[in-house]
Amino acid sequence: MSRKYFGTDGIRGLANVKITPELALKVGQAAGLIFHRGEGRHRVVIGKDTRLSGYMIEYALVAGFASVGMDPLLVGPMPTPAVAMLTRSMRADVGVMISASHNAFEDNGIKLFGPDGHKLSDEIELEIEKLLDSELTRKLAGPTELGRARRIEDVRARYIEFAKRTLPRNMSFDGLRIVIDCANGAAYKVAPEALWELGAEVIAIGVEPDGFNINNNVGSTHPRALRDKVREMRADVGIALDGDADRVIMVDESGQVIDGDQLMAVVARSWKEQGLLTKPGLVATVMSNLGLERHLAGLNLKLERTAVGDRYVIERMRQAGYNVGGEQSGHVILSDFSTTGDGLVTAMQVLSEVKRQGKAVSEVCHCFEPLPQILKNVRAQKQALEKVSVITIIEDARKKLGHDGRLIVRPSGTEAVIRVMAEGDDSHLVETLVTQVCNALRETEEAA
Repeated sequence: MSRKYFGTDGIRGLANVKITPELALKVGQAAGLIFHRGEGRHRVVIGKDTRLSGYMIEYALVAGFASVGMDPLLVGPMPTPAVAMLTRSMRADVGVMISASHNAFEDNGIKLFGPDGHKLSDEIELEIEKLLDSELTRKLAGPTELGRARRIEDVRARYIEFAKRTLPRNMSFDGLRIVIDCANGAAYKVAPEALWELGAEVIAIGVEPDGFNINNNVGSTHPRALRDKVREMRADVGIALDGDADRVIMVDESGQVIDGDQLMAVVARSWKEQGLLTKPGLVATVMSNLGLERHLAGLNLKLERTAVGDRYVIERMRQAGYNVGGEQSGHVILSDFSTTGDGLVTAMQVLSEVKRQGKAVSEVCHCFEPLPQILKNVRAQKQALEKVSVITIIEDARKKLGHDGRLIVRPSGTEAVIRVMAEGDDSHLVETLVTQVCNALRETEEAA
């Protein structure tokens, strides 16, 4: 069944255009009705990032949940993984994060978590979609059964303690000079404070949100600011989160970027040595570099691949019993600790390994040499992939790459774009094949 509202990561779009107060109100009502289970009071944890539109959406959600008899617990700006954790620890029936992650401030979104802290299944999202398009007036609570909203004040300390407890006992970051870039987003208070409490010297950037500057030339999608600051301050390491802090990338002491593939490699190798892997391998998407797969094979570890999207990674991890997974973009899931990606916790695990080895970040975190990889986007409808000429070129490109490379051609889930990614040992061949596929797609679109 096709989706009208939900994408791969909740409901997302332009604030007050797609993500309107009316929609947020109905989402609160629909989700509240579905998670209105058992006797007693029913609770929903609502967090947000720092976008201007967050206030509007927050109050509309409060009205929606309260109107069906749920008590909204408002935690203010907090990372997405913190909302997932608080939903479980506070025994809430549902959790909501108001964020558009790494998107610009004009966008916003609504992410929902079940009482177990996991993102909702396709089946539950479809149930919510049906309710959104139905008449909900007759299902509202009576005057004596309305919900009561309140703000929770101690959540920052709760999350910081949770993050610190993921580290080995007596672990200290004393002696590390760390630059942390919080993207002017949800972790702008908790991340610097947590690292400081662990003994690090902390230099924080991207910690002055004004409602408009989230992800604006800062954060994990814009690492230049972090690289420049690390070099300027002669720091040991840099950490960049995205707007809702479920992603992280790092840079070493020279300013070289360490992406999600390298971070997963560090954790997998460390946990293997310590006997902490629940299965010999990890889960990543089709976009992760072939160099990661080869590196893991050298450690007798397996790489299982899924479709793009952290929900598919988490689903496979739960099915197969893996406790490490993620995406090249820095969305890393460590299921021993979190039910979703947690940028701060991931960074802490990597820093723990740096301290354990007593080496420079560049020595610990550059685990493998990535294969040449090229990703290009082409403005085209997904129907272009059904054309014989396009199919032929794609098949021919895959034959030329053989077993020493990969070609991934997939439509975007959020816009009329087809993404073409190829990698292999021969960079010239990779570039040539990507160009050929892109040209074929453009020709098909122009002829339509």
